[in-house]
Amino acid sequence: MFGEVRVVDDVPAAFAELVVEEAPESVALSGGGLAERCYQALDVDWRGVTVFFGDERVVPVGDPDSNEGMARRALLDRAKPTVIHSMVALGAAAYDELVRSLPPIELVHLGLGPDGHTASLFPGASQLDVSDRFVVEAGDDAHPHPRITFTFPAIARSQLAVVTVAGTEKREAWARLQAGDDVPAQRIRATRVIWLVEPDVL
Repeated sequence: MFGEVRVVDDVPAAFAELVVEEAPESVALSGGGLAERCYQALDVDWRGVTVFFGDERVVPVGDPDSNEGMARRALLDRAKPTVIHSMVALGAAAYDELVRSLPPIELVHLGLGPDGHTASLFPGASQLDVSDRFVVEAGDDAHPHPRITFTFPAIARSQLAVVTVAGTEKREAWARLQAGDDVPAQRIRATRVIWLVEPDVL
C-alpha cells in the first residue's frame, strides 16, 4: 500500500480538518455513506473552488443513488463552489476531455469498498488496466446502474488523494491491502496519498 496512514478516532472530523488545512482550489468528490458524513462535517466556503466527481452512477441527480445529488445535499448547496462538473451531464468521453484540458486536481477523495474497490474500479474489471484514459464507463452485474469513473491514471495525476476508511465491514479489505494483495485500492497513487482510518478497521 502506498501513502501515509493516519489512524483517527473520527474519520469525518479528520477529513474536514484536512480539507480545511489543504484549502484545495479543485476537488473530486466521492460517494457512499462515509463520504456523506465527511461532507456533512465540512464547513467551508468554496467560492473559488472547482468541483469534480471521481465516479458516479448514471442516474438523475435527484435519484437517491446519485453521488452528485448526495454531495449537493450534504455540502455543495451551502459551500457554493464556483463550478460543479457533473459526470452525468457530460458523459464519460466529454468528462475525460475536460479533465485532460485542466490542471491536475488538487484533492481527490476516495473510499474503500469491502471488496477492495475504490471509485467505480471493481475487482477483475477491465477498467483497472486502462492507461490511456482519465474517465471511462464502468459497472457490472454485481453493482446497480451503469457508472462513470476516474481511472487510476486520473487519480495518479492529482496532487493529493485522501482515502477514508471506517467500519468493521472494511477489515478484510484493509487486511488484504496491508498484505499487499492485488485489490483495486492497492493501485492508488498520487503525488501524496493519505489514508484516514478508524481503529475498528484495524
